[in-house]
Amino acid sequence: DPSSSSSTQNSAVPELPGFYYDSEKNRYFRLLPGHNNYNPLTKESIQYKAMECERLRLLEEEEKQKKKTTRAGLNSSILLQKRQLGLLSSTSYCRLVHELKVNCMQRRKVEIHSPDSSVAGTNNFKIIVADAACERIFTVNDVEHGGCKYGIINLSGLGKESLTVEMYDNLYFTNRKVLEKSLFSLTHFSKLCLMGIAETPGCASLLPASLFSSTNPGDRPGMLCSFTISTAWSCAWCLNPQADHCFSTGLTRRVLVTNVVTGHRQTFGTSSDVLAQQFATQTPMLYNGCRSGEIFSIDVRQRNRKGQSWKAIRLFHDSAVTSIRLLEAEHYLMAADMAGKIKLWDLRTAKCVKQYKGHHNEYAILPLHVNEEEGLLTAVGQDCYTRIWSLQDAHLLRTIPSPYPSSKDAIPSVVFSSRLGGSRGVPGLLMAVKQDLYHFSYN
Repeated sequence: DPSSSSSTQNSAVPELPGFYYDSEKNRYFRLLPGHNNYNPLTKESIQYKAMECERLRLLEEEEKQKKKTTRAGLNSSILLQKRQLGLLSSTSYCRLVHELKVNCMQRRKVEIHSPDSSVAGTNNFKIIVADAACERIFTVNDVEHGGCKYGIINLSGLGKESLTVEMYDNLYFTNRKVLEKSLFSLTHFSKLCLMGIAETPGCASLLPASLFSSTNPGDRPGMLCSFTISTAWSCAWCLNPQADHCFSTGLTRRVLVTNVVTGHRQTFGTSSDVLAQQFATQTPMLYNGCRSGEIFSIDVRQRNRKGQSWKAIRLFHDSAVTSIRLLEAEHYLMAADMAGKIKLWDLRTAKCVKQYKGHHNEYAILPLHVNEEEGLLTAVGQDCYTRIWSLQDAHLLRTIPSPYPSSKDAIPSVVFSSRLGGSRGVPGLLMAVKQDLYHFSYN
């Protein structure tokens, strides 16, 4: 973990109250109180300086293409020999090849063009989320006078040498501010966007993708429907046919499941704020992660009866759960919390079977990205580093520094896929930070 490198070096040096130890000069320096005057010698400024030096060092290594192998003795020629000798299955071979490719990804800046000449430049990215086919991504950008604007980026240009993509904005919805990265979900076939809005009394809206079409910009339809929902923390769209046309919203001490066709609402009381949600696709279950650290499931076919317990499977973290992701077979659930812990839970035994170390978080709601086909887990920490782990054995494969200094307003949003741009797309990672979009492609 780059953020802890300086503390590791000084671990053998005793800590003195009111002083800090400079390893380069091999001596102690007094920490001044600071108050309202500028003081460079504070713990926060020293830690930030150390982190910034480490970030610049890692960026320099990436520019010089100094790549270290993710595992000892792992290279493409050895993998191919083992595959030809029958020592590796096709699944293991593909997974290890992905590990090698991930380690060799190089950063390239993507040019963003907008067909609408009235849109001047690109505002800071807050969220990017890919559709199911990874042909395009939905974006949320800041606007100068508060609030956000929404857009869709077509990824077909990623396969070209110029790396140019087209961005279609919708300026009809710029006066609403998205609460957090978790309050967003793409529905099936990428035709609808479920958006939670941080307003009082609050709002969850269904936006058709045609809102962002450039075919007839003068005649754009409005949102499909909008629901007034107060104190929303999270939302999720249901893809299970047993509970079709439904979405859930995680609120303060309750869960609200809404049918968008009939308008019927089902309320489930909880003991804590619900910060993360996901529906299962094979069973009519809704999984919820709470501020208290509890994770529990609800059968959405249940009817509202007083005194009845709604919770089925129950798991517990020591800190607030910020993101949950069900794996494809739905026997396992990945969860991250505000203590920086990422755990893989076996839902059949309700036990933690793996921990993915190195993630950094203290108070932010940050998403997890699970790519089972490639056998990878990706997460961006509060320290603005993007980390990629092996799903199988929780080995940290790569740590990618941000092109910008670490800050609350510069936490990258990422998308990883082996088919960015569609079925014939280019494998790699998309990173949106500040006003820029970067592509880390396989080589």
